[in-house]
Amino acid sequence: MVLARTVTNPDMVVVLSEDTVLQKPHITRLTFLNIPVVYIKDEQELRQAENTSPLFMRSNQFIREYGTVVKTAENIFRNVQKTGEVPVEETSTMVKGSLFPLSRRSGVIDYLNDVNHLADDVYNHSLRVSLLAGVIAKWMHFDREKTQDIILAGFLHDIGKSKFPKRLLSKNIETLKGEDYEAYIQHTVDGHHILNRMDGLSDGVKLTALQHHERMDGSGFPFGCDGADIHEYARVIAVADLYDNITTERTGYVKRTPFAAIAMVTENMFTSLDPTVCVPVLTHIKDAFLGSKVLLSNGEKGTISAYPHGFASLPIVSLSEDELINLNDHPELTIMEYNPK
Repeated sequence: MVLARTVTNPDMVVVLSEDTVLQKPHITRLTFLNIPVVYIKDEQELRQAENTSPLFMRSNQFIREYGTVVKTAENIFRNVQKTGEVPVEETSTMVKGSLFPLSRRSGVIDYLNDVNHLADDVYNHSLRVSLLAGVIAKWMHFDREKTQDIILAGFLHDIGKSKFPKRLLSKNIETLKGEDYEAYIQHTVDGHHILNRMDGLSDGVKLTALQHHERMDGSGFPFGCDGADIHEYARVIAVADLYDNITTERTGYVKRTPFAAIAMVTENMFTSLDPTVCVPVLTHIKDAFLGSKVLLSNGEKGTISAYPHGFASLPIVSLSEDELINLNDHPELTIMEYNPK
């Protein structure tokens, strides 16, 4: 089923965009938000879309392949929960045979926006982070072997949550206190312990599980490492993890647009995040949004036509043939909906 109309909540926040191919997690989200009915496209509308939109077809293909690899990812995480060990060979095969090719696809940033959903299941979040890490590695011009290793690090970064109390999986980390917060921090140490026992994994993969919440200014956890003490892989995963957390609907969080994620990366690129990772991300990621449709907070619709020079986090939007607006000059306006066509 394909959505025929964009679904919004009572606050006019977009829940699912038109043309989203409905998967089981999407339906779970709709149920969670008490949305009982949606409009879907009939066969004629689907034929028209496929005949007129190559992007629609490519997006569908990506989502189908992603859906297949999700099953493998879920099995790997369930195996770790039962045995405490990572099936390294199976995981590496998935990275090389599925995740690496998916991360090289043109348009993967857009496609990931279509598969974002409630992220209480760690393996879906880990898949998206791994794919984002692969894209970032490409933008940083890493070779094939190093890129695959970073994708592996992204997939296993939260493996410590296999020992996580289920009641904490859906909690907002900002609301955790006392023992609950200590338990959350512990997932980094647990992940490192799990991976450290496994042969066939690089030090970078093992350290990423431990350090992906460390920050360049020493403000992270579990040990408050800073600067060069944080492994390069962990610095990449920190950015990918941040992007996915901001752009994903989760219990206790409101899904925000990719532009909110870009703004957060821009704000933190010389403090908590590594600028050698952030600069390539900010340089390349904006290309993914050119030509996309947006809905502004004042109700106007437009098309992203350009970005200002430098590291401005917001685009220039074309409202009509004669009217352009640079959102960086209008702090009263925000992008409410990002809906690539």
